[in-house]
Amino acid sequence: MKILLALFMTLTLIYGSDATIEVIKKVDSLPSMALEDSSKNYDDTFKMTFFKSLVSDLSVISLFNVDRHYIKVDFDASEVDVKNKDMNYTLRYKLISNDNSSLSVIVKLINNNEVIFNKNYKIRNKNLHIFVSHTIAYDINEFMGQAPVEWMKRKVIFSRVTSPRQSELVIADYTLSYQHTIVKGGFNLFPKWANNKQNSFYYTSLDEKRPTLKYVNITTAKTKIVKSSDGMMICSDVSDDGNKLLLTMAPKGQPDIYLYDVKKKKTSKITRYGGIDVGAQFINDNKIAFVSDRLGYPNIFSKKLNSSLVEQMVYYGKSNSACSTFGSYIVYKARETSNSFSHNTFNLHLISTETDFIRRLTSVGINEFPRFSKDGDAIIFIKNYKEQSSIGIIRLNHNKNYLFPLKYGKVQSMDW
Repeated sequence: MKILLALFMTLTLIYGSDATIEVIKKVDSLPSMALEDSSKNYDDTFKMTFFKSLVSDLSVISLFNVDRHYIKVDFDASEVDVKNKDMNYTLRYKLISNDNSSLSVIVKLINNNEVIFNKNYKIRNKNLHIFVSHTIAYDINEFMGQAPVEWMKRKVIFSRVTSPRQSELVIADYTLSYQHTIVKGGFNLFPKWANNKQNSFYYTSLDEKRPTLKYVNITTAKTKIVKSSDGMMICSDVSDDGNKLLLTMAPKGQPDIYLYDVKKKKTSKITRYGGIDVGAQFINDNKIAFVSDRLGYPNIFSKKLNSSLVEQMVYYGKSNSACSTFGSYIVYKARETSNSFSHNTFNLHLISTETDFIRRLTSVGINEFPRFSKDGDAIIFIKNYKEQSSIGIIRLNHNKNYLFPLKYGKVQSMDW
C-alpha cells in the first residue's frame, strides 16, 4: 500500500491535444515588433511554420508585443513594409536552402528604418529549425540587454505512455514543436538529465525483475545499469556537478530518500520515517527538500544531509507535492479544492526558504510537475484544463504564463 501511495505522490499522467500557443497575461505597454519574411526557396507551409515559431519565441522572451500578421518583403528593401511603419521594431529574416539539406537564416533587426542588429545562422537539418528560432530570440534578448534566457535553448526530456505498460522516452524543445524518441519499447519512466550538457540521462525501467535505474549516453548510444531495488527506484534530482543523485527507493516496502555517489557507486540512506518520503530535490550541496506524509497528508519538508532534524517548509495547502527548488526558492503543487463529485483545482505556489514570501503562480485547472530552469528565470509545468493538456512556461520576473500543446499520448513525467 505504501508503494502505491508513494507512486501516487510522484506519478503524473497527462493527455495531449492540439492547440495554439496561449498567452495568459499581456503587457500592452511593451514596445511593438513586426516580422517580415524575405524567403523565396521554401514552400509556404514551411515558411509559415517558421514564422509562427519565431512569433512564439519572441513573445516568450516578454520584451515585445509581437504582431502576428504575416508579411513578405524584399530582404534588401531600404524601408520596412508600410504596414509596419508605426512599429517600434521590425525583424526581417530570410530562409536559405542549401544543397545538403541544411538551413541558413539571415536576420536583421530594424528600428526607425536602420539596422541595429544582424546575424547569420546555420543548422545541418531544416527539421531542426525550431532551435534556430529559439537562438534568434535568445540573441535578441541578449542584444536588448536583458538577463540571459539559456533555458530557451535547453531540451526537455519526458516519458510518454503509449499503451498499457508501454512507453517511450522523448527529447524535445521547450515548446514540444520538435520531438525525437530516444528510447522505445518497454515501460520506461521518470527520465532525468544526468548533467548540464544534456548529453546523458537517467531513467527507471520496469521491465527488469526489479525497478532498475539506467543511464544513457546520448553521444555513444550506450546504456548501463546504475542500481536496482525492490519496490521503487526513481532518480528525482541530480546535483549540479552530476556526481550525486537523490533516489527514492523502497527495498523493504518503505519509501525513503537515498543519496547515491556516482563516482564511488555508494548509496546512503537519508530519511528513516515510518511513512512515505519521496521526490527529493537539492536545495544546496548539504540540504534537500522532499515530499512526505508526516502530517497525515503530502507536504513539503527539508533536512540537511548530515542531520536527522526535519523542517516543515509549507504551511499553505492540505495536499502539497511535486516540488522543485532553485536557491532559496521552492515551487510546489497544492490542492486548493476538495470536490468529491467534480474536478479539483491544483495550483503552483512559490515560496522562499528565507522569508515568509509566498506567491501563487497559476489560477485554474490542474497544474503540476513544476521544474525550475537552471537559471531560475522560468518554471516549466504541465497544465490540464477543460479537457486540454499543455506544457506551460512561467516567466517569474515578467509575471507572464505561456501554454504549448502536447501533441498526443500521456506524459508521465519530464525534466528540463
